[in-house]
Amino acid sequence: MTETATTIRPEEAEHFSSLAREWWNAKGPMASLHQVNPVRLAFLREAIDRHWSGNVNATKPLADKNAIDVGCGAGLVCEPMARWGANVTGVDASAENVGVAAAHAESSGLDIRYIAGELASLNLGAFDLVTSFEVIEHVSDKAAFLAQLAASLKPDGLLVMSTPNRTAASRLLLVEAAERVGYVPRGTHDWNDFVTPEELSDLLTQAGLEMGDPRGIAWRPSKGLHLSDDLSLNYAFTARHAR
Repeated sequence: MTETATTIRPEEAEHFSSLAREWWNAKGPMASLHQVNPVRLAFLREAIDRHWSGNVNATKPLADKNAIDVGCGAGLVCEPMARWGANVTGVDASAENVGVAAAHAESSGLDIRYIAGELASLNLGAFDLVTSFEVIEHVSDKAAFLAQLAASLKPDGLLVMSTPNRTAASRLLLVEAAERVGYVPRGTHDWNDFVTPEELSDLLTQAGLEMGDPRGIAWRPSKGLHLSDDLSLNYAFTARHAR
């Protein structure tokens, strides 16, 4: 991989740009993200407290930390991290997403730096915390993308990600059924681009990172979306530089 390796797919950026104005509408086309976001944030908060041996009751667990969310969309993860005390940067392939994110943060009284572009070309330095939720399945070169994330992570930093698993269940529920009923906008996912935990572990190793035990993001009628040992639909995980 070269320093300016391209991982952005123009058609993916265009697809999400078309949804930018609706990103913060919890009942609009991005409703699924609003529903899964509390589960992702619960996993993220648990990972933060464990990594830095923090107080689970602390309101600012990321005080004095620099964090970056790669593939930030309109800021659904950036804003909570800012409220947790972090100095936050959000990077996205879509200039439209970044514009909406910046306007929403300003209206919420949050100081967040948003930048559109390819991470490797931005020279933003290294961060204590790097996050990237539901992004790797949309990039053109997964190994190059993970190498970019690794280069953005401080030696003692924490990487937190989530992504759909490539299983028969995810094909049926996350792609075919979800798009058919409008739970996610049509064209959002290509099942062939989903990555299994085993494949991601190998790719992370190639990037010099060590993957933690993944947790599933599952759904049940009685519980809704929740963290689980069931990895068949979607999973979240941490990684850090290999010792």
